[in-house]
Amino acid sequence: MDLRINSTTTSPLAGAGLARRATPAETAAPQEGFSTAFKNALQSVSSAQNQADDLQREVQLENPAVSLEQTMVAIQKAQIGFQATLHVRNRMVQAYTDIMNMQV
Repeated sequence: MDLRINSTTTSPLAGAGLARRATPAETAAPQEGFSTAFKNALQSVSSAQNQADDLQREVQLENPAVSLEQTMVAIQKAQIGFQATLHVRNRMVQAYTDIMNMQV
């Protein structure tokens, strides 16, 4: 359910009580599901890890065009992305376990 506040005035509280349903024309933006968003996030993390690996290999081969600082930042970004993905996966498994243990 998408509710939007119709505010045509410049006062921030003027349209506070005028919530209305959004029409289909307003919500015509492409709807991304959770699975699509999660797939895109996994691909992003995978590409960050691949980029970090490539930069690390270039530093080991002593490529003067690749700096150590750039490589370390890429490695940290990949590690943070992986940790975030791992936390999301753990939360999803916990939610699944909780739902499966519910009594009907």
